[in-house]
Amino acid sequence: MSSADAQSVSSQRYPVRDCANSPGRSRFFFDPSILIMVLGVFLSALVLLAVVPQSVVAAGDPVVAAAGDIACDERPGVTDQDSKSGGCQQAGTSAVLVSLHPAAVLTIGDEQYPAATYDQFMASYDKTWGKLKSITHPAPGNHEYETPLAGGYFRYFGASAGEPDKGYYSFDLAGWHLIALNGNCWAIGGCQQGSPQERWLAADLAAHPAACTLAYWHQPRFSSGPHHSDKSYQALWQDLYGAHADVVLGGHDHDYERFALQTPTGAADPKNGIREFVVGTGGKSHYPFLVTAPNSEVRNDETFGVLALTLHAHGYDWRFVPEAGSSFTDQGSGTCHGR
Repeated sequence: MSSADAQSVSSQRYPVRDCANSPGRSRFFFDPSILIMVLGVFLSALVLLAVVPQSVVAAGDPVVAAAGDIACDERPGVTDQDSKSGGCQQAGTSAVLVSLHPAAVLTIGDEQYPAATYDQFMASYDKTWGKLKSITHPAPGNHEYETPLAGGYFRYFGASAGEPDKGYYSFDLAGWHLIALNGNCWAIGGCQQGSPQERWLAADLAAHPAACTLAYWHQPRFSSGPHHSDKSYQALWQDLYGAHADVVLGGHDHDYERFALQTPTGAADPKNGIREFVVGTGGKSHYPFLVTAPNSEVRNDETFGVLALTLHAHGYDWRFVPEAGSSFTDQGSGTCHGR
C-alpha cells in the first residue's frame, strides 16, 4: 500500500475536520484509540494501588538495624579466647550492617568486650560497627559497667548514649517512638515500679502517644538462653504493654530468638501483646539454648548477624540477615497496635 493510499484509509476510519479555511483555526485530528489507552492505564494504576501491600508501596520506609554482644578485644598483644572457637566476628556483622544502608543502628548492649574501656572501643568496635557511629543509638550492657560508671561507653558514644547517670533516652523516627533503656538496674536506682527509670518511662510514653513504639535494652525479659527470663524488667514491660507498645529488643544471651505476641507475665496475647526479639548475634560468641521459654517461635544459636526492621506507618517487617557464609534467616511482618 502506497503512502497516499494509507492516508486515504486513515481518513476514512478517523475523519478529519479541516478547519484550515477558518480564521485562527488549525487542522484538528482526534484518535479515539488514544482515549481508550489512557483510560486503560488509569484503571490499571487504581487496581495496582488496591492490591499492592503497604510495604511495597512505601518503598522509602526506613530500615533500622539492631544487634548486641558485638566486639572482642583486639588491642595489640591481646587474644580473645572466642576467636579460637569461631567467635569475634564483629567485622562480618559490620559488613552486613553497612550493606543494609540503615536509617538508624540500635546497639543492644555489650558493644565492646571485655570491659568496654575507651581503648578497647577504639581498637575493635570503632573499626567495625563504628563505621556507622553517627547514626547509632546505643543501650549499655553489663560489660560496659565493668569500667566504673560505664566511663568508656559514655566517652565513646558521647551525647548519643544519653546522660551518663541514666543511660536511657528516647527519640522519634518516621512516626515511630523508639526508647533506649538501661537494664543495669543496680547502677541507676533500680528498674522496679517507682524507680527513677520506670517513672521516666511512664512519663515518656504518656508524652509520646505514637502509632508504633519500640523499646530496647540489653537484658531480655524473656529468653530460652542461659540467662533465662528475667522478672527484674516486669515493671518496664508493664508500662510498655499499657501504652500499647509493639516491639522490644534484647541481647545478653548470644543467640537469636523471636517470641510471639505476649503480656508482661508471658501469657500469649495475639491482639495486644508485645513481640520480643533477642538479638545477641553481633559477633562475640554463641550461647546454647537450655529450656525453651513459652511463646518462643524461632531460635538459632549458631549464626551471627543483624536484625533489620523496616518501619511502616502502621506496621513493620523484620528480617534477620546472617553474616556471609551463613544461611539461617527469619522474616515476617507485624501490625502496630496504635494509640
